[in-house]
Amino acid sequence: MAKDFSLPEGTHTVILGVGDMCGIMRGKRIPASHWEAICKDGNALSIALLAIDMTCDVWDTPYVNFDNGYPDMHMFPLGKPVAVPWEPGVAFCMAYAEGTDHKPVPIDPRQVLVRQLERAKKMGFEIQVGAELEFYLLDPETGLPRDNSIQVYGLGRAARMEHIVGPIRRQINECGIPIEQSNPEYAPGQVEVNIRYAEAMESADNVIMFKSLVRQLGIHHDYLASFMPKPFFDQSGSGFHTHYSLWKDGKNVFADKGELNQLGKQFTAGLQKRMGEAALCGAYTVNGYRRRQPYTFCPVNTSWGYDNRTVALRIIQGSDTAVRVEKRDAGADANPYLLMATDIAAGLDGIEQGMEPTEPTLGNAYEEFHGDAIPTDLRDAIALARGSDWLKEVMGDLLWEQYCQMAERELEFFGQQVTQVETDRYLRSL
Repeated sequence: MAKDFSLPEGTHTVILGVGDMCGIMRGKRIPASHWEAICKDGNALSIALLAIDMTCDVWDTPYVNFDNGYPDMHMFPLGKPVAVPWEPGVAFCMAYAEGTDHKPVPIDPRQVLVRQLERAKKMGFEIQVGAELEFYLLDPETGLPRDNSIQVYGLGRAARMEHIVGPIRRQINECGIPIEQSNPEYAPGQVEVNIRYAEAMESADNVIMFKSLVRQLGIHHDYLASFMPKPFFDQSGSGFHTHYSLWKDGKNVFADKGELNQLGKQFTAGLQKRMGEAALCGAYTVNGYRRRQPYTFCPVNTSWGYDNRTVALRIIQGSDTAVRVEKRDAGADANPYLLMATDIAAGLDGIEQGMEPTEPTLGNAYEEFHGDAIPTDLRDAIALARGSDWLKEVMGDLLWEQYCQMAERELEFFGQQVTQVETDRYLRSL
C-alpha cells in the first residue's frame, strides 16, 4: 500500500530534514509546488551534512572529503507532512537519507539504529523507548535566563513560563509528537518535557523532530532554546534519560508480576558492561562532561538500583506494562540514534550472552556503589571509544572513525584556548 505524502490544505512550504551526526535536524524549505517531485525523486544535498560538527565545521573524513568532492545524497520523506501551528501555510516532515546509488549512506547515524532494531526483530523483540529531555529557554541576546527562580515542579513558576512552555506542549503535540507532560526543572530557565514512549525508531525520530521544533518555536516566541548539557556550571545540567522495555506478542518481557525479571536483568547487565565504551555517544563535547559531577543526579558509575536517582540504571517497577530500565547518563545534546543504538546493542548482548548484573546499589551511588566508574572527561571517553572494537562494530568503521575525529577536534580546540577565567585569575598575580 502506497504511503500518503499529501500536504495539509493550504500548504505553500514544506520543511524537510534529516538528523545529522550531532542529532541536529538539517534540511531545506521546499515550495509546495515542487513537493510531488521530491516524493518521487528525493531532494539532493551534500553528504557533508552528515560529516559536520555542531558548528558546521567540515574536515576531510574517510567517506566524504575534498578528494571525492563532497558528493550528493538524497533525502526522501518518511511520512505525511504535518502543519506547523505557528507558521500558517508551512508543513514539517522528517526525512531519511539515500546515496545516489539508492543505498543507505554508511555515515548516516539513523542506520546504526536500523541495524540494531533488525537484530532485535530477529530475536523476536520489539523495543519501546521513552524519552525525557531537559533544556533551557533563554534570552536570545544575552544567553541568560529571564527568570531567577529554581522552584523545581513549582506550579507558580510553571504558570509564569506557560506563555512559552504551553505552546511547546500543545503545538508540538499537534505536530504528531506525543507530549506527556512538562515541568520547571532545577535551574532558572530550565524545563523538562517528556515524550510518550514508542517503538524505538519512532522515539528517536521524535526526539530529532522535537528538538528542531522547540528551537523553531522558541524563535517564534523570542527565546533561545538550548540543549547544551551544562550552560551554567553552578546550575543544573540538562540530561536525556531513556526508558527501555522489550515487548513480544503484546507483552512486556522485562516484567514478572510487576517486577524486573531475569531477562530485564540481563539487558541491564549488558548496559553496565558497555556504558564506559559508549560514553561518547551520550556526551561528545568538553561541556558534556562538565555535567558529570557527583551529587548532580547525573551518574558517574555503572551502578543500577530500584527507583534510585543516584545510579546510572534506574529500575522502575509497578504494573507489568510499566516495568523498564531508565538510563540516566546522556546529555540533552546526545544523538538519539547513536545513544539508543549503542544502548540496545549492549542490552541485546546481555540477553544473548546471559550476562548477570552486579549487585544493585541500594543507597547513595556517589559514595558506595556496585559497578565501574564511567568517564567524567572527554579525553577518557575518547580513549575508551578508540579502544573499543565493540563500538566500532556497532557504529560501523566509517561513522565510528568520523565521530571519534569530531570528539578529538573538540578536545584539541579547547586545549588551544586561554580562557577569560585564567586571564582574570593569573594575569595580574603571576
